[in-house]
Amino acid sequence: MWQGVRMSSPPKPPPDLASSLEELRDPAILLSTDYRVLATNQRYVERYGQVPELGRSRCHEVSHGYDTPCDENGESCPLAVCRASGQASRVSHVHHTPRGPEHCDITLRPIRDGQGRITAYVEIIQPIDVAHAETRRGQLLGRSRAFSASVGMLRRAAPSEVPVLLLGESGTGKELMARALHHSSERRHGAFVPLECSGLPEALFESELFGYEKGAFTGADRRTEGLVDAASGGTLFLDEIGDVPLSLQVKLLRLLESGTYRRVGGKEVLRADFRLVCATHRDLLEMVSAGSFRRDLYYRINTFPIPLPPLRDRLEDLPLLCRAFLAGTDKVLSDEALTVLQSWDFPGNIRELKNLMQRAALLADGARILPRHLPMAACVQSPTSQPAWMPSEILPLEQVVDRYLRWAAGQGLERRELASALGMSERTLYRRLRALREAGK
Repeated sequence: MWQGVRMSSPPKPPPDLASSLEELRDPAILLSTDYRVLATNQRYVERYGQVPELGRSRCHEVSHGYDTPCDENGESCPLAVCRASGQASRVSHVHHTPRGPEHCDITLRPIRDGQGRITAYVEIIQPIDVAHAETRRGQLLGRSRAFSASVGMLRRAAPSEVPVLLLGESGTGKELMARALHHSSERRHGAFVPLECSGLPEALFESELFGYEKGAFTGADRRTEGLVDAASGGTLFLDEIGDVPLSLQVKLLRLLESGTYRRVGGKEVLRADFRLVCATHRDLLEMVSAGSFRRDLYYRINTFPIPLPPLRDRLEDLPLLCRAFLAGTDKVLSDEALTVLQSWDFPGNIRELKNLMQRAALLADGARILPRHLPMAACVQSPTSQPAWMPSEILPLEQVVDRYLRWAAGQGLERRELASALGMSERTLYRRLRALREAGK
């Protein structure tokens, strides 16, 4: 993979451009206009240990193992975007490295000559250490495009102080994403302070958030700091912000607009210092229209929304997630059980999958988890236990092939492995899968 297509006379980069790479703090490479790697900096060598064959290897070969550019394989290609716009471009990718697949934030900048023509590109690679494409318990985990898109948005928001709103169904990992955002930010040395807003009584919510003075209410025998105090210098995470009572939303808005607050029963105006991250599974804009959520508060917290995909939209991550949830046990998921899971809608998302794996590990006496250890097996399998793609009636052969192709695409294989197993080229596989998506099959 680290050896590129042979050329008779590979180009050499101008010495000044090659040396300028060393001034960058992150791993970086210099690319020609036809995707060839011309130079790398020392940080690239230190991070990845191996160097592409300069002047011969192409970036898509090195980073993905593709024979053709990323945009011809269903990925976003920063070089193609940069070439078309003439401006810098930025994407999030999963790169193949000697240590295995890694999430990376890629920024591509054009280099121009004296006439303003683009002659080369500098690619800066920032590894995303808070997300993983291999089994890691308690970490953001996945390699699907939907998951990578959310991680890319997180990376863009992390260095700033803007409020972030995480949008996703229950069980999609919003608190895990919020923690990753905190650890990627400049406030990572401060505290991460979560508050579950759902089901919290109004009086308790205010005292939890702002704290209270001695004698503020019955039982308040001493001054107690609130979560705003605890989050000073760090991140305050309000989970299920849509459940905050309307009467308290105005106080939260005042905190965000003025940056000040008072403890319950207190007169002293205190200065707040935190980065706000909120999360909700509700449609807040619909709540605004219904009058149950303040419009001004909505626009205050919705500066940078990040959608989190439901598990049914990232089924290619299922094998990876299952391995993570089974880590520490002696159990492995059988192919038949994986087929059952791939046919399930997962209303509880990742939290539901974790519970299913824990339950199945206890039910399985042997080393393999089988369909009978999954409670939904009877719902998604026919009495004869046919694979999910197998029709129960006579269908045109092309429809059966389409069903099988969709099933095979969800088995968690890399595109090169899948294409090889199906006996077709990666480009043909990409075209077939794209046609299925466009047809809604």
